This record gives sequence, C-alpha cells and structure tokens, in this order.
Amino acid sequence: MNLTTIIKVNVFVIVCGLMLSSISGCTRDPDLPNDVLLEGPIDPSIVESTTKFGFNLFNEIIISKQNENVFISPFSISVAAAMALNGAVGDTEQEMINTLQLQNIDTDVINPGYAILQQTLQGSDPKVTLTIANSLWGNQEFAFDSDYLRRNTQFFDAEITSLDFSDPGSVNSINHWVNDRTDGKIPEIIDEISTDDVLFLINAIYFRGSWQTEFDPANTRDGMFHLTDGSNKQVPMMFREDKYPFFYSKDFQAVSLPYGDGKMAMYIFLPSTDSDLNIFLESLNIENWEEWISQFNEQKVGVRIPKFKLEYKIELNEILKNMGMETAFSDTEANFSRMVSTEQELTSNLYISKVEHKAFIEVNEEGTEAAAVTGIGISVTSLPPQFTVNRPFFFAIRDNETGTILFMGTVVDPLE
Repeated sequence: MNLTTIIKVNVFVIVCGLMLSSISGCTRDPDLPNDVLLEGPIDPSIVESTTKFGFNLFNEIIISKQNENVFISPFSISVAAAMALNGAVGDTEQEMINTLQLQNIDTDVINPGYAILQQTLQGSDPKVTLTIANSLWGNQEFAFDSDYLRRNTQFFDAEITSLDFSDPGSVNSINHWVNDRTDGKIPEIIDEISTDDVLFLINAIYFRGSWQTEFDPANTRDGMFHLTDGSNKQVPMMFREDKYPFFYSKDFQAVSLPYGDGKMAMYIFLPSTDSDLNIFLESLNIENWEEWISQFNEQKVGVRIPKFKLEYKIELNEILKNMGMETAFSDTEANFSRMVSTEQELTSNLYISKVEHKAFIEVNEEGTEAAAVTGIGISVTSLPPQFTVNRPFFFAIRDNETGTILFMGTVVDPLE
C-alpha cells in the first residue's frame, strides 16, 4: 500500500481488534499452582475494564487535542501498564488498578484474564493478521525479581533481554525489535537511554485486515472534505454500495465495515451536520457505546469514505497522572519493589519516568493496516555506582589506622 495523502479526519474511527488486542504464546508455567490455567472463556469483566480505560484515556487526550487527528491503541497501553503493575505495591498498585479500571476484579485473576483474552483474540479471525509482542529490556547491572519476570513471561509472553545500557547500541537493539514487530510501520520508540533508566517495557501491536468485500479502485474519486476551520479539501473518496450494519440517530450516523470473516470490523461514527465531532465525543463512554452497538442493523448503504493514513505519537505521563496514576510517576513515592531482587541494594525509588505511545494506520480500497507501540521507561532516582574493573588499574594496600601504604601497584594484564 502506498498512500501519500494525510488528511484531517472529521469522523470518529474505532478499529475493533485494536481496542482489544491479543498476545500470542500463552502457555502454562509448570511452577504455577494447578488451578491457574491459561484457558477457558474470556472474562467479560476484563473486556469491560479495558474498554472503560480506553474511552477514559481517549477522552482525556481529546481535552487538549480538539480538532486534531488522534489515533491510539488503548489496549496496547493497558497491556504495557499491566506488565508494570506486576511490580507495583501499595498506593502505586491501587492507583494503577483504578486507572486501568481493574478495581472490581480479584487481583489473582487479572493476569490470567489478560492472557486468556489476548490468546483468544489472537486467533479470532484467520483472515485477519493480528499480532502482539511484549518485551522487557533490563539494565544488565540491575537485579530484577525473578517472580516479577516470570509473571510477565507467563501471562504476557514477554521476551526478556538484558542489555548494557551504557552501550549506545542498546537503543538500536530495542528499536530494531519494535521495527520488526510492527512490520516497519513504527521504526522506533526510544531516542536514548539515560543513566537512571533500568527497564523498558514494550508492547507492540500489528494489524492487517482486508475488507470482507473490497472497494473497487475504479470507484474512487476526489471528493470534498469539510475541515473544522470551515475550509474544504479535495481528498480521494472510496465508494461502495452494499448491505452493512448501520445505525442512524438524530446526532450521528454510523456504519460497521467488516474485515475477513466478519469477526472484526471498523466502526465509523459521523456526526450530523447540526452537530460536530467535539459534541459527539462528549457523549463517548462505555454505556453509550454498548447502547449504540446494540442498535446496528444490516441494510443497504452507499458508503463513501476517504482513503487516509495517520502517524501519531504522544507522551502519556501527564494524561495518566490526570487519570489518577500520580504516585507511579513520583521519584520519591512510587513503589515498584516487586520488580527488584532482594540481592539488589537499592536506596532510592524505582518510578515510571516516561510512557511513550506511537500509532500508525492506513486505510485504502483493500483494507486496513495499523500498528501501535507503547514504551514504559522505569528509572531509579540514583543507581548505586557501577564499578567494573575491566581495564588497566592502579591499586594500593593501606593501613587505615596509621595511613601507611604497605603495597601499591598497577595491573595491565591480570593473567600475565
């Protein structure tokens, strides 16, 4: 697909399958209790929680991004945050649970709930490509708790990699993984590694789905698109007339465009000419969403939508704080002690230093290609100094009572 037109989109788009995504490779850990099995029906409370979080997050972003293109994968962000949650304790843990809308779910079933949901969605539609990858990239000089790592490999199929964070090549290693897991759509998620960084948690989603019935390129014509500032723009508009799930109200009309076998679809909500997108977004919540979805009925519709391509990035620190997750970002109050091995001498706090999100989507006559990456940086207020004697050095043996130096020397080859 080769699209070059980037437009201001004045319709609200949700890609089902990016709101709720999947993680592959969920298998049973032999060290887990016998009653913890990663199989069975999806827990509807997990679906409800991720959906609530998604709408809350989106609406918080829109507060400062009105009349702008916005495209995110809230489930990608939820999954990355859930991996961090596995290391949180006390107020930090509770605020994260509340922000992720998991407060009504037993903490013992949160991880299995994510795992089952992700595994199920991974194979939802054989005609749609939906892949999820998770990874943890740790500073090799830092000792992480083995149970924390095990939980994230068990329930999130996370790849664990230890890196020399002082090596500039470590940035390239992480970004290469991101680029590979998003089929090149998102080439990087971090620019640098600071001296205080000890861990990066990365979630990557890639989606590719062909329309159940593709749009004929011969029917694509330039059409007028009305921008929010009152001006107009000529954009390529695809057209197809067929039976689609459709919903009409006095405030908006909506259509569902299925992919593959129809288990996933794009829902497009177009505010009426008497309303606008901002007014519609004010009514966007899980209660209204479920009510609207229940009212879609199949009927013959002439669908004309623009081809479009969006690349979006956003830092989520302040947004997540505004949603109630403040303590996790505090370098003095955050408590991620479950991440840390008892062997690690730590005199200062681990905290979330940055949450970065990038997303990509391209829609044309064939279908939709989309990708998203969420990166969470875990830092420490001050790491213990690292002293690795791996080059020629001077040494001395001193009597500390008298100050007498008994021996001194240099070593340029320890094995000579």
